Amino acid sequence: QDFVPLYQDFENFYTRNLYMRIRDNWNRPICSVPGPQFDLMERVTDDYNWTFRFTGRTIKNVINMGSYNYLGFAETDVNALKTVTIELQKYGTGICSTRQEMGTLDKHVELEKLVANFLGVEDAMVFGMGFATNSMNIPALVGKGCLILSDELNHASLVLGARLSGATIRIFKHNNMQSLEKLLRDAVIYGQPRSRRAWRKIIILVEGIYSMEGSIVCLPEIVSLKKKYKAYLYLDEAHSIGAVGATGRGVVEYFGMSPDDVDVLMGTFTKSFGAAGGYIAGKKDLVDFLRTHSHSAVYATSMCPPVAEQIIRAMKCLMGLDGTTQGLQRVRQLGKNTRYFRRRLHEMGFIIYGNDDSPVVPLLLYMPGKIGAFARRMLEKNIGVVVVGFPATPITESRARFCVSAAHTREMLDTVLNALDELGDFLHLKYSRYSKSSHPELYEETRLELED
Repeated sequence: QDFVPLYQDFENFYTRNLYMRIRDNWNRPICSVPGPQFDLMERVTDDYNWTFRFTGRTIKNVINMGSYNYLGFAETDVNALKTVTIELQKYGTGICSTRQEMGTLDKHVELEKLVANFLGVEDAMVFGMGFATNSMNIPALVGKGCLILSDELNHASLVLGARLSGATIRIFKHNNMQSLEKLLRDAVIYGQPRSRRAWRKIIILVEGIYSMEGSIVCLPEIVSLKKKYKAYLYLDEAHSIGAVGATGRGVVEYFGMSPDDVDVLMGTFTKSFGAAGGYIAGKKDLVDFLRTHSHSAVYATSMCPPVAEQIIRAMKCLMGLDGTTQGLQRVRQLGKNTRYFRRRLHEMGFIIYGNDDSPVVPLLLYMPGKIGAFARRMLEKNIGVVVVGFPATPITESRARFCVSAAHTREMLDTVLNALDELGDFLHLKYSRYSKSSHPELYEETRLELED
């Protein structure tokens, strides 16, 4: 009493009247490795989702369509994790120090050299947390008097880093080059507000693959604009490194471009590499500056050795340094699975977002009330899905987000697709008016609609 509510915000109405009714579809605890299948802890509610209790039972072999395990490196195979076990016994689990004090190990140096070699750049620095790689390093690169041009759908870590920097932020429409060029042109012509001085620097923040849209950045056009207007480019490849490109080297390889075209290459190890942490890569001068000025380097605890070894193991596999072609096979299998899954969904009549080569596949549900019915019925068929609603998306653009993995077999994907086909009819989710024709040459003319 007599205190202002601690947790009250403007979204209370949504939380109370909608979110609480479908809250059981989030935060479901799993009790196994997040591979192509996992085990789920069963829980029930006795008070309409206000609290939950565990029944003690486990739902076995649920098909995992939600984890970012793009290349299938989240695994428990003893032979695969042999080197990780050795490093665990040698170094233990924790570092108990920061990189600038007593937290730099030979494993960190080895990993950074390997990352730089993998990306084709001069140097790289690794961090223990992917989110902090953005939020703590952007403030070291820009500050007051600088301008950040940010895509409207950028991840929260990029948004937080931009806000912490103190720089001026302007938003351009998602993947819209006309919107970006207008902001760049105005920034060069008019300079800073009031004083009209030139901006100290202009930096463009974009992602490789946008995690809620499944779209791939228009990298060649953005590089062309940044060169034209003498701006810098910061590329977040969290979802794209390992997942796209002929050898898994991200959107830079996907578009056949040079890594030198991007000033700051950022990525995480939390997805394709089945580990944790992130990296910043680029010119040696840039990386040396961050080693001194980054909050993550100065204050955050170093990456633990077993995690570093897991990344080294996965990256060597991708590069073929382990003497096998298994890494390349995983990249190709991911591409096959992605294109097959997307094509089948489109043929069924679902509206899906994103690029055909993006392993992130958002399926539009639109109505917030269908979120709960969709996720619950999929779980009844032993399929685990991620459903997304407000505030992560606009309130009328609720969706299910599938993450395809190289570890998924064709049988698993067909099981999911058959369940989706049935559920799409039951919940009326097949909103697409047209499906791709098997004979596109017959349908090149403009479609005409008859009025009533």
